[in-house]
Amino acid sequence: MSPLTVPYKQSSISLVTAGCLVPLLFSTATVTQAQELRRSGSILMEEVTVTARKREEAIQDVPLSITALNGDQLETLKIRDLSNLAVTMPNVALDDIGTSRGVANFSIRGLGVNSSIPSIDPTVGVFVDGVYMGLNAGIIFDTFDLDSIEVLRGPQGTLFGRNVTGGAVLINTALPGDEFEAKSRIAIDGGSDNGLNNTYIQATAGGPISETLKAKVSVHFNDDGGWFTNSFDGADFGEIEQLMIRPVVVYTPSDRFEMITRFEYSKTSGDGPAAQSHQSGTGTTGVLASFDRDSFDFSIDETGFQDTETKFLASEVNWDVDFGEGTFTNIFGWRDFSQSNNGDIDAQPAHFFHAPTWLEAEQFSNEFRYIGTFDNRTTVTAGLFYFTNDLTAHERRVLLGGASTQDGGGKYEVTTKAVFASVDYAINDSLTLSAGARFTDEEKEVEIASLIANVNSPCMVTEGTCPFDFTDNESWDSFSPKVGASYALDDDSQVYGHWTRGFRSGGYNLRNTSGDLVNNGPGPFDQETVETVEFGYKTQLGDRGRLNAAIFNTQVDDMQREVNLADLVSGVVQIIKNTADATIYGIEVDGAYSLTDDLFFSASVGWIDSEYDRVLFDISGDGMIDSTDLALDLPRAAKLTYNVSLSRDDNVGTWLVSSRISVSHRDESAYLDNNLGSINEQDIIDAGIDMYSGDGHWSIGIYGKNLTDEVKHGGDTQLPATVGPAALGGTFSPLAKGRIIGAEVTYNF
Repeated sequence: MSPLTVPYKQSSISLVTAGCLVPLLFSTATVTQAQELRRSGSILMEEVTVTARKREEAIQDVPLSITALNGDQLETLKIRDLSNLAVTMPNVALDDIGTSRGVANFSIRGLGVNSSIPSIDPTVGVFVDGVYMGLNAGIIFDTFDLDSIEVLRGPQGTLFGRNVTGGAVLINTALPGDEFEAKSRIAIDGGSDNGLNNTYIQATAGGPISETLKAKVSVHFNDDGGWFTNSFDGADFGEIEQLMIRPVVVYTPSDRFEMITRFEYSKTSGDGPAAQSHQSGTGTTGVLASFDRDSFDFSIDETGFQDTETKFLASEVNWDVDFGEGTFTNIFGWRDFSQSNNGDIDAQPAHFFHAPTWLEAEQFSNEFRYIGTFDNRTTVTAGLFYFTNDLTAHERRVLLGGASTQDGGGKYEVTTKAVFASVDYAINDSLTLSAGARFTDEEKEVEIASLIANVNSPCMVTEGTCPFDFTDNESWDSFSPKVGASYALDDDSQVYGHWTRGFRSGGYNLRNTSGDLVNNGPGPFDQETVETVEFGYKTQLGDRGRLNAAIFNTQVDDMQREVNLADLVSGVVQIIKNTADATIYGIEVDGAYSLTDDLFFSASVGWIDSEYDRVLFDISGDGMIDSTDLALDLPRAAKLTYNVSLSRDDNVGTWLVSSRISVSHRDESAYLDNNLGSINEQDIIDAGIDMYSGDGHWSIGIYGKNLTDEVKHGGDTQLPATVGPAALGGTFSPLAKGRIIGAEVTYNF
């Protein structure tokens, strides 16, 4: 039954029907070879093919600190979206900011930015099917029918360009196979007092249409009745509904030419953020409601809403040529994104500070590159890149029940041009030298309507009715080099080292709430420079395991930060500044090993130490730039992260039963530059049991995530003691879901 036409009640009946079929599944007579292929140990031990250097390679051959999961591994671990990986990788935090669902707030090796302002570029770049995502909005949604997810730690500016100073996340969707394949899945989960009220329906089908044409379509539907309970009225809260459709066509008229066309349409709608108010860093509490920050309690009078619509096209052409036995590749991308939402920012059961926003954005990009190998020694990668992003954003702050309003936002246009090249030269069978560089030219133009300039004067930037009080344009040039070497100790082990530089674009602040346009206005602020030295070791432990380790030292100059301050007039003021220079160094170790044919173990640990070297802005807010600023912790730089997991396979009759458990930890970290807000320490336990039928068609799974019900906030914004004449206090701290218990049934045709 198509997910496009099944309403919630019917999908629930479908789940019951599927459950009634379970006893019939055990009538399968024999255990087939397909069962061996589904053993979780073998799946999780599979060496993932990655594209971290713009070419397909085994992950153990790539001289980078990288974590990757293929499609089978993502399904085995029940990864629904990127936030499920938030605390499972060393020195990596893949969080949702919480203000509006799906806004990526990623941090790698202590480099992250806390912002839903659409003109603020991320430190971690996200690439979907080779296309750079110019917004961090609309990123954290489903991971159904993916080929792989790759997380690259450290600057990736040479090959991936702008805004990858912390690292890059590469998401690759699955392609149709050489034979017809189809799969359907239904899952239901929950975990709070609201019960099992979150339903997933997923289906994919595809294969060859002719000798030269293959096609596939994937559909994902999610109906979430809300994990939370709003104490204000006792109602379920957090309702969200999402539909995603992704067709893909592969045209191969010859052995040397291939065209891949992907399109994705996604639409979501649901409630606003589950905003909790707890004691602030200055000791204030919400005037009407304040809760324990280690609870999921909150009380807000504004349910809010969030509606998004995304259209995304990626077209890839690969042409093999004799020259260097190489390949020319062209990747064209287009993304149209629109969003409207409203949130209860005061996090109180009365109207002090609510904030609806509207966003429209359209981006185009094109990358043309060549990869070839000469004399079996020299591999050359070279290319051109072009990117444009046009967006219009509007925000309205409704204060004191509507007694005061502020309107503003702006129009923002980015144009980026780049040329890049990289060479890997094998001196002998053991030693390979690498060098590369990228030259980037970027221009940004803005028209901004400051919120503070439109007090009680309603207007809409998206409708052209707001007067612009700030207009400017600026351009930046950057040079991103990389040099390195790798040495093969034997057929299974290598050591490597490299030095690289990355840049984060300069720009403007579309959310200008400061009346001081000279000192704290919308910009421009300058670009951020990150240089990293990394040394690593990788080894394959026969056919039973692997072990990888890396150490790094990162120097950040002109660190670009959103300084978030409580304000008596606007509620919150966000100032974008180049605040400081800093040094971050650390280690990463990860490994996996098959203890027996049926027992699989994996573990990872990351540790970083970070400190300011020089402060350029009063980030403590005490009116001075001094040792107090230097002593502050860098935001989002959790010192320790680790993960330990164990998987076991057992044959039960004609079924294979796979069980797994994982424990992940992330230290508490500062959220704001002034350290008044923080993100809780995380100790996450996930577990699950999957049963696979002997014929390879059916699988039934039961899973639990965050079994200890750890509380995590997307942010911890500090609110002022008063807004105008009214007392407020406390925080705006949007909650993430706690414990999740669920079950799923999958059928492979």
